[in-house]
Amino acid sequence: MDALLERLTDVDTMMTFVLPVIWRVIAALLTFVIGRWVAKLIVRLVRKVISRKESDPMIVNFVGNVLYGIALAIVVIAALGKLGVDTTSAAAVLGGMAVAVGLALQGQLSSFASGVLLIMFRPFRAGDFVQIGGTMGVVEHLKIVVTVLKSPDGQEVTLPNSSVWGNTITNFSIRPIRRVDLTIGISYNSDLLKAKNLLLDLLANEPRFLEDPAKTVHCTNLGDSSVDFAVRGWTNSGDWWNTRCDMIEKIKLRFDAEGIEIPFPQMDLHLRDTPQEEMPPRADA
Repeated sequence: MDALLERLTDVDTMMTFVLPVIWRVIAALLTFVIGRWVAKLIVRLVRKVISRKESDPMIVNFVGNVLYGIALAIVVIAALGKLGVDTTSAAAVLGGMAVAVGLALQGQLSSFASGVLLIMFRPFRAGDFVQIGGTMGVVEHLKIVVTVLKSPDGQEVTLPNSSVWGNTITNFSIRPIRRVDLTIGISYNSDLLKAKNLLLDLLANEPRFLEDPAKTVHCTNLGDSSVDFAVRGWTNSGDWWNTRCDMIEKIKLRFDAEGIEIPFPQMDLHLRDTPQEEMPPRADA
């Protein structure tokens, strides 16, 4: 009888102390699972709302990632509260950990802040062709701490947002039109006016050049070995590269056909005869 009472007492003790812990664990797990699901649902809804008002997918992804990180942190703190952990203490611990991590990850935090500035001021969008510092490529993603470019030869280039914001950003796609600038040199023996008229004719017969702003050809420099022309015309941004390359080819072929010489860099050397000094007589002569 005493043994049975002891067993019943142990069972009651277990039910009194163990079951609450089990319920807390279950409640914490349910809070975490449901909270994470709700966080994903909220982020998905926010993405849809932003997508309707903002066509740039970089902003949608950036805001969604930041919002999900904040929501997940709140869910974790709520789950810890269900376990009976003092959330005030937990928040203080997390705050201390955040300070320690922040000191260790100063570069990443700087990149995060730079990412926020890039989103706010928006010097480029997804799909723009840009040059950042000495790196050129098409913008594919703007993430929390990095910007991803696709280089002209198909490579993926990942740049920290801190270096992106801290460098000069040249956006070749943001304006609808661009100017083609060519410097063409002819030899001093060639007919200057004939060369200028040929260049004007080539500009006028290139359909990708716009009528406004006007196309121009100016003689800009008398160089060491050439007379230089500045050839300028405006095209749509998407036609700039092909138009420039085609114009260089057309100019070379037309000049060859018309006898206009494009000189190599060269220097003229003038030799002057000087009297030779008379050699002194040898000592053994």
